[in-house]
Parts: sequence; structure tokens; C-alpha cells
Amino acid sequence: MRLLRVRRRSPLALLLLALPAGAQTAAPAGVPSQSPAAAASLAPNAPTPAARASAPPVTEDSISSTCIERLPEGKAPPKLSESFPARGKSGHAATLTVKVTHLKGEEVLPGGFRIAEGEGLDALKRAHLALPDPEGPAAPVITRNPDGTETEVKVSVVPLPPEPGRHELTLPPLPISIARASGHVVTVCTKPHAITVEDPIANVPDPKPKLNPPARRQLEEWELLKRLVYGGLIALVVGVVAGWLFTRWRKRPRAAPLPPPPRPAWEVALEELHDIRHAGLIRQQRFSEHYDRVSDAIRQYLGDRFGFDGLESTTREALTVLETVTPPIESMDQVRAFLRQADLVKFANLTPTEDECELALSRGEDIVKSTMPAFGPPALGPAPARGAA
Repeated sequence: MRLLRVRRRSPLALLLLALPAGAQTAAPAGVPSQSPAAAASLAPNAPTPAARASAPPVTEDSISSTCIERLPEGKAPPKLSESFPARGKSGHAATLTVKVTHLKGEEVLPGGFRIAEGEGLDALKRAHLALPDPEGPAAPVITRNPDGTETEVKVSVVPLPPEPGRHELTLPPLPISIARASGHVVTVCTKPHAITVEDPIANVPDPKPKLNPPARRQLEEWELLKRLVYGGLIALVVGVVAGWLFTRWRKRPRAAPLPPPPRPAWEVALEELHDIRHAGLIRQQRFSEHYDRVSDAIRQYLGDRFGFDGLESTTREALTVLETVTPPIESMDQVRAFLRQADLVKFANLTPTEDECELALSRGEDIVKSTMPAFGPPALGPAPARGAA
């Protein structure tokens, strides 16, 4: 790590630099005396205009409070070129212009121009100087050349003498920090500058009061409102995202609900036969219609019960399927006789009688009841050979 050497000026040198010309009344011991004419002109009993109106000189404490140089050991300070107006007006900003010549890659005032809080500002106050508002039009200005070897810094100060009239004030040294490419930050101090301050209306024969400048726009940061707005925006975004996700969830593909289990074929057939019995077709002598409904109910039941299309199959096709049922249907002869009798009524234009209609309805009910499963639907398979044990 490279050591930093703090350069302090001697109290005598600081005092000589701080005091304006003509304000040094006598040389301390060990310092060559001035000329007799100068000594006579600065005698304690001969007050001068500067002595009558000058402000207290800047002491070593105030200078050290405003700026302390910090330079690496064995390194020369950067070159500074300074200019400050010799005359100014009370309450009007005076600009200190500093041109810093440095190496490429170095940055002047990387964090902006700052004066240490407390002692630094108090030292400026004791010197009757003040810094303008850093956000106003007289804020410090830093201009860097394109080649990166020179930076111009303009710092405005406002002289505020304690009393009206002409005053001789001294601007204390101000800090100029430079960030080097190696990461180290060095600080150099400007020279003290004297300025003669007069009242703004000193040379006006009949000064008139001037109106105040237009009010500057006040920017107040309303923390509560800002938080409410940010919270509302976040809630809005969360609500939109949540609504979109809910809509996607509502429109997701869903499995179709399972249909209700089909009713047993024998229940449907017995219900249909019950409706036919109480339809009054026999009483109305609609015998053929009665017979057809009974035949269709039995064919539909046999098809659903044993796995074929009972209404579209012929009698021969239906009997072929029924004869292959395992175990064999016990009332197969009754089924065969019923289907063949129904074909005669349907295709041979045979008109059944009232008794035949009653008998067909009773036989249909017997066929359904005799073929109802005891523990489940029967399995289909080839019928056993006749005569087998």
C-alpha cells in the first residue's frame, strides 16, 4: 500500500497567504522586515481603508477545516490553474475557475464538489462566504475535455459581509479531489483568493428597491403517495396476472363426466311391457299395434341382453346368436315360438285375437323373467353338442 503524505502549510505561511495585501501590519520575529515606507504606511496608529472595513483574517484552523492536501509519497501534485474575480458584490455569486491538468484515466471530483459538514462549512461562514444551493443555477460545474487530460471546475461562492460597505474577504483553499487509475484518490487545495466586496447599490445615486426574483418551483417528494401509487401498480399487475391464470384454469380441458350406468335390460323390458298392458290397446281393439309393441320390446331386450341388434336383426339371425349362448337358455323353445308367431303377425298380415294379444304379453313377460341373470350377464360362446353329458 502506498503511503499518503499530508502537506500542511506553516501557520506563518498560511497567515501571509490568507491576509490581503496591505493588511499585514508587522512582520514576526525572524522574518525580514518590510521597507520603511511600507512599515510607516502600515503603522498600528495609522488606520487604512482596508483595515477599517476588512473582515477578520482566515486562521490556520479555518483553512485546515476547508481543505487538507493528501498526496502520495514522492509524487508531484497535479497542476492547477486558478482564476477568481478581484471584485464582487455582496450577495452576488463570484465564480472560482480551476483548470486541472492531469493524466488520462484520472477523474476530477468523481463524487462532485463537496465541503466537509461541520468544520468546513463553519470555516466558510467565519470567512463570510456561503455556497449557493447545489441544485440551483449557481451549482458547481465540471467540464472535462475530450482528450481526458484537462478538467475545468467552476465553483460559485456568495460573499455575505456582516455589515454594509466595502469589505476585503478571503476565499479559503477549497479541496479538489482526483481519482487516479490505480484507485487512489488524491486531494489538492486551491490557493486563497482575496476579493473586494461592495454593496450592490454602492454606485447608484438613487437606488430603488428591486422586486424579488420569481419563485422557484418547489419539488416535494410525497413518500406516502409514492408508496400508495407503487403499491397500487403492483396490486394491479398481480391482479391482471391472477385473472389471466384463473381464466386459463377455467378454460382448461376437462374430462367429460361419466355417463350414468345403463339400466339393466330386463328392467327396461318389464317397464315397457307394463306400459303396454295399461295402454288400453286391447280394449280399443288395436290388436296388431299391441302385438307389434310387445314383439319390439322382447326383440330389444334380447338384443341388449345377449349382445346383438335385436330390432334390426331377422328372426333367423337372432336365433343363431341365442343358440350360441353359454349356458344355454332354458326357455329357448318359448323364445323361438314367440319370434316366429310375431313374424306371422307382422309379415303375413295375420290379425291376432284378443286372447292371442293377452297370451303374447304374458309370454313376453315369462321370457324376460326366465332369462334374467342370477349373478351377472351370461358369457357368449359356442353351444355344447347335443347329447353331451
